[in-house]
Amino acid sequence: MACRFPGGADTPERFWELLRDGVDATSEIPDDRGWDVGALYDPDPEAAGRIYSRRGGFLRAPVDEFDAGFFGISPREAAAMDPVQRLLLELSWEALERAAIAPRSLENTATGVYIGVSTSDYDVVQRNAGYDEVHAYRGTGTLPSVAAGRISHALGLQGPNFPVDTACSSSLLALHQ
Repeated sequence: MACRFPGGADTPERFWELLRDGVDATSEIPDDRGWDVGALYDPDPEAAGRIYSRRGGFLRAPVDEFDAGFFGISPREAAAMDPVQRLLLELSWEALERAAIAPRSLENTATGVYIGVSTSDYDVVQRNAGYDEVHAYRGTGTLPSVAAGRISHALGLQGPNFPVDTACSSSLLALHQ
């Protein structure tokens, strides 16, 4: 098992401590997120196009420190990858290591990957930042449907890979599968 949750819960042990101790893992919107909180915030929950809370659950995972070369991914492809895909690769590797399984030992095995994944806003974020270049990695980097296959490809797995999208129940259904 491996995880990244708000509140610094970046291991299963830390996640359990957070739950056990009843920690409020929300925080103010970090400055490095690039949101103009002053322009977006309105305390009226009915205000259209506005947020009514300055708090949220934010990961501290440094997605800009993703080691693309470790996974055989070019810098250009990595830049086009949704941070969710980057985290999934890192966490898949970490989960195997935590289980005392050498990730490369699964190469060419019938090991399956089932990922609960739903929406992706990364393409919109890229376009809003002025990144409009169309290239081969644009679709594979931003489509949730690619996430499971990316893990299978990186680890050389030959079993089924299923991205499961059932909205709020995606992770639960992926686990059930």
